[in-house]
Amino acid sequence: MALTVDLGVAELAATRFAISPLSETVSALQQLGDRDRRPVNLRWLRWAADELAARPLDLSHTWPLLVSDRPNWPEFLVPAPRGSGASIEDDLAALRRTPASQVRLSLRRVFGDDPPPPVAALAERPAAGLRAIAGELRAAHDRLIAPHWPRIRAVLDADVTYRARQLAAGGAARLFADLHPDLHWHDGRLRLEGSRWRSGLTVDRGPGGLVLMPVALGTPYVLIKKRTSTQTTVRYPARGVGTLWTAGTRTPAGSTVRLLGRVRAGLLEALRSPATTTDLARALGVTPSAVSQHLRVLRESGLVACERSGRHVLYATTALGLSLLANP
Repeated sequence: MALTVDLGVAELAATRFAISPLSETVSALQQLGDRDRRPVNLRWLRWAADELAARPLDLSHTWPLLVSDRPNWPEFLVPAPRGSGASIEDDLAALRRTPASQVRLSLRRVFGDDPPPPVAALAERPAAGLRAIAGELRAAHDRLIAPHWPRIRAVLDADVTYRARQLAAGGAARLFADLHPDLHWHDGRLRLEGSRWRSGLTVDRGPGGLVLMPVALGTPYVLIKKRTSTQTTVRYPARGVGTLWTAGTRTPAGSTVRLLGRVRAGLLEALRSPATTTDLARALGVTPSAVSQHLRVLRESGLVACERSGRHVLYATTALGLSLLANP
């Protein structure tokens, strides 16, 4: 069966991309709760489990909403970002603005008429409950997402850039055909197919067009809000996540080591996924200053390129560098 979204010309024209640190935070917590866990995130999951074992987070208001015996969770926890690259503060402000009526309706759809005590408390006092949830999600973001955000953001940005090229080259049909194997667009309708849907359902789309949101720390599935007071979001697995947590874990080929030296070959291999000098120094066990010196040589040779992302400078292996790695 399928989940269907009706998209007229005006809605399709208003469809946009956005990146959300709150979306990553919620997805990460669900991965920790073993909801549709994705093997590619295993390295991060081990790190996060160690981090929380040493210093647990208080998620008493949030966890019962995200990890339960119900097949769904309240969709107001990830509101549609207003801009293309909202901050965690922007996302949490939007969460706190959720109307009380929307909170109660969403909770009733997920938990029915006999919700667990934390859910019942949220339904009784939505404004206070949303403030508490926002505080817990902010703490979770700062502990679990912020240390890795520059690299995660680089993967998400690269995905959006690629999708924009697909849209420019072939329009909406090509964009949606390549977004996910379960997603199809034809004749004004977007269909999400798969065995997860027991019956056909049409999305009660929010105002305006769709908001397409790549997710790194998430499930392998596409998630579409079925009802919302903000724009309808389509959250999908980002491209390139497979290399996100592999920095320093692969051994470069012997010929590359002989040509460049072990450290530079290791940097080239690690930079299959964008990273900062601090990320690289930590992964490879060398000083940031030594990393900078080696990166300068690799850049001058055309094997590595850099790009600023916010306050960070991210390095990545170029096509020439990837070609060298592919030919041991």
